[in-house]
Amino acid sequence: MKRTAVLFLLPTLWTACLTLECTSVSGRLKQVDAGNGHVFGVCPKGEVFTLYGSSLIRIPGQLKHVSVGPAGVWGVNSTNHIHRLVKGDWVTAPGLMKQVDAGGKLFAAGLNMGGVVFCLGEEATTGFAGPGSPASWTQLPARLKYYSCGPYSCWGVNTADEIFILKGVTPTACGGSLEFQPITGSLSMIEVSTDGRVYGVNSVGDIYQREGILPCNPAGTGWRHVSYSEKVKHVSYDLGHLWLIGKDNRIMDCTE
Repeated sequence: MKRTAVLFLLPTLWTACLTLECTSVSGRLKQVDAGNGHVFGVCPKGEVFTLYGSSLIRIPGQLKHVSVGPAGVWGVNSTNHIHRLVKGDWVTAPGLMKQVDAGGKLFAAGLNMGGVVFCLGEEATTGFAGPGSPASWTQLPARLKYYSCGPYSCWGVNTADEIFILKGVTPTACGGSLEFQPITGSLSMIEVSTDGRVYGVNSVGDIYQREGILPCNPAGTGWRHVSYSEKVKHVSYDLGHLWLIGKDNRIMDCTE
């Protein structure tokens, strides 16, 4: 596997740069999600993979998007049906979504085909085990193209690449404040990690990290450009690993 060094540019008040070591992972993925100590991804043809050791291992199923986090492992297929991984099998959940996210603290969330945002509270999320389990999705007042949740906030971007944050989310109140507040900047996709860090990619493939995020200040203080030699289309972060998917679907695992 090829290893390259990537520099993170820090604000000028710092005297040193943060260097990441990036490893090229064998295979191709169009989307990756890391959370709660696990990594899942979907290849261009829809096969689903998970990281086992240093290798991606195929698991049964065909999806267009997969997400892993405190809410479990969820995904949507090419016909927008929602699935959850339960005891090694994909079971179908009520509703239709084009993207789903499991990063909320014991709640799932997602977008339907029209971009309307929904979330599923703790009781329904943790208790869902297949047909017969209640799954009442709560509609939220926003239309987005990508949505991702963390322990105390959710972030999204719309079709104009405008960025929004939903504060105050909890397992029993996945709708939080019900007010999506705009954040300065422009991103085409965004991901919130299990520990609340936020990374995103803009329309040309540049990577950004939100700085200053704290439980008392979930919106943070500003964006920091992450210098990387190639353009990417997808990022996800967990436990010190920043996962990158290149425009050509190559996979990079970057660590400090």
